[in-house]
Amino acid sequence: MAVSAEQILATLPALLQQRLQQPCEVLVCRRLTAGASADTWWLEANCDGPQQWILRLDAGAENLGMAPGKRWEALAQQAAEEADCPVARVVTILYGDEGLGEGYLMAALPGESLPPLLLKDDGYADARERFCEDVASALAAIHRTPLDNLEGLPLQDAAFQVEMLYAMHLDYGESLPVFSLVYGWLKKHAPQTRTPALVHGDFRLGNFLISEQGLSGVLDWELTHLGDPMEDLGWLCVNAWRFGRRDNPVSGIAQRQQLYAAYEAATGQAVDEARVRYWELLGTFKWGVICQYQAYSYLRGHVPSLERAAIGRRVAETEYDMLVCLQELLELNHAD
Repeated sequence: MAVSAEQILATLPALLQQRLQQPCEVLVCRRLTAGASADTWWLEANCDGPQQWILRLDAGAENLGMAPGKRWEALAQQAAEEADCPVARVVTILYGDEGLGEGYLMAALPGESLPPLLLKDDGYADARERFCEDVASALAAIHRTPLDNLEGLPLQDAAFQVEMLYAMHLDYGESLPVFSLVYGWLKKHAPQTRTPALVHGDFRLGNFLISEQGLSGVLDWELTHLGDPMEDLGWLCVNAWRFGRRDNPVSGIAQRQQLYAAYEAATGQAVDEARVRYWELLGTFKWGVICQYQAYSYLRGHVPSLERAAIGRRVAETEYDMLVCLQELLELNHAD
């Protein structure tokens, strides 16, 4: 359900006064993005002093099928904050009966999220130096988050994701042998998740706010779920999130061993590299299906976006990346 600035200005002040028990005036309401699954707004308000907020609303359109919903985004973000992960403070959660649909209001955080700037600008040189330490510390907090208040958040282990993603791939009607090859290998070697943890699900460059001093916030909890914590490490190394810097597997910034060492220091737990690399392959497979999903959401008339249509061209890139990942895994495991 798309909403307008006028609706937000008419509805939100009274709701906030009721929830926060103090007068709140919304002074500025400006849409930032209007995607298929999230409608995001920048708000400036006076509520016990000047406030800068971000409002994320469910856009009501089709989604990838792995997103648990805006309410779960907010609850996971709150739980991660209590575990000392750098995230925006959730001000209030909208449950769908307030006239604005499901969503949540959170504090705005300082920092930059655009990968080209973060990778190239000299002002972020120190932040790049401490990148592995910062993201490992954030992941350690996410993965130790108590699950007491997250009962009902879906478990999405490797076997579940592989089957769901391949079913989506088949639904698009394209016969792509690389996808079938990788699906078979991933299905055969899917690791069990013995102790599920909170997983961010989209932990990558582009979903971080970074200042010149380092990581200031982890964004976009849209794909959060319970699962294998190694999934977040593998996703962070998927080639698509290196932004052209293939030789630096960790977001185009660092080497895998730097990330593993930082995560081990932050958690006190050894990293199983083969398991992480499995998730890197699964993440590449997932990104390939997402590229198809983006293109077909346009072709099937769900989202009128030429950008989405163009993303379909990247499917071939993911096929190459999957073959590279699979070869490296076979060499690492000494298996066929």
